[in-house]
Amino acid sequence: MSTDQEKTWVLKDHWKAMLAMTLVSSSAFQYGLDFGIIGSLQAMVPFLQVFGVKDPSTALGYNIPSDRQQLIASLMVLGAFVSSSSAGFTAKWVGRKLSLWIACVGVFVSTALMQVTTDIGGLYAGRLIIGLANGILMTHSQLYIQESVPSRYRGLGISFLSYWISFGSLIGTIVDNFAAKIPDKNAYIIPLGIVHIVPGILAIGLFFIPESPRWLAAKGNFEKAEQSLRRLRPKDWPVAKELEEMRTTLEAEAQLQSSVGYLDLFKNPIDRRRTTIAVCALTSQAASGAMFVISYGTYFFEMANVGNAFENSCILTGVGVAALLATALLITKFGRRRLMMMSGFTLCGISQLVIAVVYTVHPNTESSGKALVGLSVLYIISYNAMVAPYAWLSGGELSSQRLRSHTFGLATGIGFFFAWLTTFTAPYFINPDSLNWGPKYGYIWTGACVAAGLWIFFFLPEVKDRTLEEIDEMFEARIPARKFRKYHCTGTHVVLAEKAAVQHVEERIGNGESAHVKA
Repeated sequence: MSTDQEKTWVLKDHWKAMLAMTLVSSSAFQYGLDFGIIGSLQAMVPFLQVFGVKDPSTALGYNIPSDRQQLIASLMVLGAFVSSSSAGFTAKWVGRKLSLWIACVGVFVSTALMQVTTDIGGLYAGRLIIGLANGILMTHSQLYIQESVPSRYRGLGISFLSYWISFGSLIGTIVDNFAAKIPDKNAYIIPLGIVHIVPGILAIGLFFIPESPRWLAAKGNFEKAEQSLRRLRPKDWPVAKELEEMRTTLEAEAQLQSSVGYLDLFKNPIDRRRTTIAVCALTSQAASGAMFVISYGTYFFEMANVGNAFENSCILTGVGVAALLATALLITKFGRRRLMMMSGFTLCGISQLVIAVVYTVHPNTESSGKALVGLSVLYIISYNAMVAPYAWLSGGELSSQRLRSHTFGLATGIGFFFAWLTTFTAPYFINPDSLNWGPKYGYIWTGACVAAGLWIFFFLPEVKDRTLEEIDEMFEARIPARKFRKYHCTGTHVVLAEKAAVQHVEERIGNGESAHVKA
């Protein structure tokens, strides 16, 4: 389906695809909810009484050792890294829907374990299991959206995912804010209980939406792929033409490169380029320093003695949710490169630099505390509105159709690895028992933002409103990143299968099989 043809349809015509997108994107709510809850629990006295230690030198009277703090936050991310990295294998045998069902079960089991255990080992096990579930949820939900939503609204779909992450984090922080007043273990058991809600809704809702049409087509089941498209598209939508474009591209890729595996991501220059760009694009959000702010925001405010830490975290997360609502309106009108590079990483880097400088010059003062909160708000607006949605979107749409599960799984896995590295090492920098840098940690992330912005300028292509088949064509034509936006697709992806077939015949003739080749 060409872009010109798509523009004759409006958003309300695609209401069925939008409903499916909204349901599947809610997978990210659980991911954000987990961060919001766990980040705040580490500043909650009843939680620290069970899993922390007494520390009269802190404002709370309790603290949590940096090694435990590391594992509580990072084991979830480590589990997500493992499960998302294996997406290529799981996609080979099970569909997007079954993968999401499996993840929902993982959330139920892990959350129940964390609610009943009083042993730090049980908490670690729950964190690892929920990480495995979150990795599946985040990877396969985005794959479903990339493969099911019309190209014009692909960006909108991924912005929904980012919205759910921040909304989940906001809900988790608000619940913790009220639960923190409970004097016993229910202070953290109740917040963990709400984790069950969205996976329950998702598990039921999946019965009412079709499987990803492109996944079905990639498995060779074009009849079911057509049925899926008809359930997702408007009544008069030319389903046959869209399905034929899928078939043509898949057959061409199969002829040119028949194998599908992780080694194939790097075998030829085109796939190697696409893999590298997808991985770097998705990993760029880790370079923004977001995991530091998201994972340790409440603890960070508490140790910096900046007002009410829980209320500040609620404000911070609420502003982030509002920023994502604006993104939903902007993402279909503006490209990835300009917002991510010129605005997003620039503002993220500047805000963290100023935070670090202010706290270096005037540490632990009321004025520096107010500046810390204000600049944190600027940071979260920049990250949520201009970095996170585009990083996830670019990581998924730039891979080839043949290798999409493997490429996006690898990109997500590496992204989670760097997120784990951040959450694992951050306590060494901010914890009073270690380096005690506090907000001065922002110096490191300023440099990371500069590096990410430069990479985007030179290497990230602009593919707004392009179909996945058109993206394939531009990569096959080896178009430089800076020329993607103005490139006029000629439809070479349609004739690519014919060239591949000729190449295949020539190879067979060269191998002495001409007698079996039909004229």
